[in-house]
Amino acid sequence: MTENIEKIPHDSSSGEFSEHPTEHADHRNHSIPESARRGSVSAAERARRNLNAKLANPLAGYSHRELDEMGASYAIKNQIGDESDVLAFRLGAVCAQDPARYDTCQGLSETDREVMRREFDSRWSQPKLLYLVIVLCSTCAAVQGMDESVVNGAQLFYQKQFGIDGTDSHTTWIQGLVNGAPYLGCAVVGCWLTVPFNHWFGRRGTIFLTCMVSALACFWQGFVNTWWHMMIARLALGLGIGPKSATVPIYAAETTPPGIRGALVMQWQMWTAFGIMFGYVSDLIFYGVADTPGVTGLNWRIMMASAMLPAVIVCCFVFFCPESPRWYMGKGRHAKAYESMCKLRYSKVQAARDVFYMNTLLEAEGGMKLGQSKVLELITVPRNRRAMLASEIVMFMQQFCGVNILAYYSSVILSGAGLSDISALGGSLGFGIINFLFAIPAIYTIDTFGRRNLLLTTFPLMAIFMFFTGFSFLINTKMPDGSPNPGDKSRVACIMLGMYLFAVVYSPGEGPVPFTYSAEAYPLYVRSYGMSLATATTWLFNFVLALTWPSIRAAFSDPGGFSWYGAWNIVGFFLVLFFVPETKGKTLEELDQVFSVPTHVHAAYGFRQIFYFVRRYILRQNVQPEHLYEKDMIEHHETSYGQETEWEADKRV
Repeated sequence: MTENIEKIPHDSSSGEFSEHPTEHADHRNHSIPESARRGSVSAAERARRNLNAKLANPLAGYSHRELDEMGASYAIKNQIGDESDVLAFRLGAVCAQDPARYDTCQGLSETDREVMRREFDSRWSQPKLLYLVIVLCSTCAAVQGMDESVVNGAQLFYQKQFGIDGTDSHTTWIQGLVNGAPYLGCAVVGCWLTVPFNHWFGRRGTIFLTCMVSALACFWQGFVNTWWHMMIARLALGLGIGPKSATVPIYAAETTPPGIRGALVMQWQMWTAFGIMFGYVSDLIFYGVADTPGVTGLNWRIMMASAMLPAVIVCCFVFFCPESPRWYMGKGRHAKAYESMCKLRYSKVQAARDVFYMNTLLEAEGGMKLGQSKVLELITVPRNRRAMLASEIVMFMQQFCGVNILAYYSSVILSGAGLSDISALGGSLGFGIINFLFAIPAIYTIDTFGRRNLLLTTFPLMAIFMFFTGFSFLINTKMPDGSPNPGDKSRVACIMLGMYLFAVVYSPGEGPVPFTYSAEAYPLYVRSYGMSLATATTWLFNFVLALTWPSIRAAFSDPGGFSWYGAWNIVGFFLVLFFVPETKGKTLEELDQVFSVPTHVHAAYGFRQIFYFVRRYILRQNVQPEHLYEKDMIEHHETSYGQETEWEADKRV
C-alpha cells in the first residue's frame, strides 16, 4: 500500500518542511496552506539555528589537540595557578567537549577518572562545601515561602484591629491590597533590581542584601499600627522577594555540577512549599500569645515578624559559601573563578573543565549578532513566539488555577465557614503539609509523565476540586427550626477535603511544571529574556489574585468565588491542549521542529486528541495515536550532540 506523505512546515514564515509517512495525513493536509509547504529555510532562520546549536555546545567540532592547546592558552593568558593548574586546564578542556566521554581523554590520572565516574554513577556524592550551597538555596526558598504564608493566619487578627474586616467594596479592596502588596512591589520594582544588584554585589551579596531586606521588612510588619503602614512594610518585603527569587536559581545553576543541577532547580518549588508550611506552623505556635500592657495584637505581630528567622539564618552563613565562578568571569577575574570552582569540585581537572566551558560559552554569547533586539526576536520570530505563548499560558495558569487563594486566605475562608480561629489555622496547616509532601514526588513525575500530560491530567482534577470546595459551602447544616447544628461538621469537612485534594493534584502539576517548561521552550540565545518575562508574569498575576479575592468573595460568595477559579482550570485545560506542545526529553533540533508547527495546526491536532481519547479509553477501540512530528525525520545540526537534550545542555551552563 502506498504511504501518504505529509509535509509539516518547520516555520510558517520560512516555509521549511520535512516529509514523513503518517496514516493521518488526510486529517491534516487541509489544515496547512499550500504556500506553507513550499520554499526553503531563510538565511535569518538558519543563522538563529546555528546560534542555538553553537550555544548548545560551543566546543563541538574541535579535535582533542586543539582543545588541549585552548585550555593551556586560557590558563596562561589569565595567569591561573602554576604548572599543575595549566595541566588541569589542558585535560579539563578536552573533557569539557563531552563530560560523559571522559574515558577518551588521554592523560587523566586514575584518581581523576574515579572522580568523574562518581560524578555520573553517584551524582549526590559531592564536596561538603557544595552541600552548604544546597542548604543555602533550600533555605532561601523557605524564606520566600514563609514570607508568603504567615499573613494567612495573622490577618484574622490585624484586620479587626485596623478596622478592615468588613465586606463592603472599599474594605475588601484594602484587604486585597495589603495582602498582595509584596507581589506588587516585586513585579513593579523588585524584579527589575535583579540585574543591577547582581552586577554590583555579586550572587552572594545579592542574596545577603535581599534576605536582609526581607528580615527587616518582616520585623517592620510587627510594629505597624495602621493598614496603610502594613501595606508599606509589605511593599518593602517585595523588594527582597523579587531579586532573591531570580538570583538563587542562577547561583545554584552556576555552582552545582550538571548531574544534580536539574534536581536542585526542581527542589526550589519543594522547599518553597516547605516554607509555606512552616509559616502556618508559626501562626499556630503564636496564636495563644496574650497581649501585654501597651501592646495590642502581640500574637499577630510575632507571627508576621517570625518570617524573618530563615532570612537571618541565610544572612549568617551566606558568605561561608563561595561566590559564583561565572560572576567572577563576568568581571574578568578568571583566577578567582577557578579558585571558587576548586572549592566546589573534588579535583582540579573537574574545576578546570567547568570553568573552561563557562568561559567558552560566555565568549559564544558575546559574539552573537542577529541584527535586531533579542526582545524583538521573542515576538517577531514564529518559533520563539509560539514558545512564548506556551510559556505565558503555563505561567499565567499557575496563578489563575487558584492555588494562592488557599495559600493566602485559607484561614479566613475556614473561619467564615464556621471554624474557630485556632481550628482554621490548623486546617491551613493541613493544606501546607499536603502541598509540601506532594511536591516531593514531582521531582520524579515531571520527567516520567511529561509536562503536557501532567497538565492535561491535573487541570480537570483541579477544576473538579475547586467546584467541590465551592459547592460544599451550600451544604445545609441547620436544625429543622433554622438554628445552627453544632454537631454537624459535614459542611466544613467537605470544604477542607476539597482544599486538600486540590493541593494533592496541584503539587505535581501546575506547581513545578511552569518554570521547568519555560526554561526548556525558549532557544538558548533568547532564554534569559524569556525567563525574565515568565518570572514577571507569575508575580504580576500573583498580585492580581491576592488583590481581587476578597472582593470576588464578597460579590459572589464562597461558592461563586471557587467556581470562578474552577472555570479557569477548565480554560487552562483547553489552552494547554491547543497551544502547549510537549517538551520533555527533546533535543534542540526536535524543539525547533515542535515550535515551528503553525499554531492553528497544533490547535487542530489538540482538538483531534479529544476524539482519540474518547475512542481509545472510553469506547476501548483499538486506534493508534496521531504523531504530529516524526523524530526520525529531524535534521540534527552537525555540531550538536544528538543525544543531549536542550534541558541537559542548559544544565551545563
